[in-house]
Amino acid sequence: MQLSQNQGLSKVYSLSMVKSFLIWTFTLGVCLLVVGFPLVVLMVTIGALLAIALQSVLPVSAVLLVAGALIGGNILAVVAGAALLTLKGVNPQEVRWLHWLHGEANPLHTSIYAACPLTCDLDS
Repeated sequence: MQLSQNQGLSKVYSLSMVKSFLIWTFTLGVCLLVVGFPLVVLMVTIGALLAIALQSVLPVSAVLLVAGALIGGNILAVVAGAALLTLKGVNPQEVRWLHWLHGEANPLHTSIYAACPLTCDLDS
């Protein structure tokens, strides 16, 4: 009986780790694309210059090499960051700025409609 309960808890824990890793991968990828847009523009500029410089040495595969290195580096950075956060035990539900990820509303203000001062105090 004890062995079957241990295996069940281990399975739940590993599924929780996989879920946390996938959530972190998605979140870091979105943050790289949205918030890191200036960084992406800088990487594209440096990559284009590097591809032009490598064109004389590797005429056929310079662009492929540079593009593969940039895309692979970005994917590696996102996956390594997600793995590091998952292994440290940082749960995405505990992070304050990720309230949009698990559906909790955090409105800064409530809407006041223009007709409300005229109609809100009326009893039907």
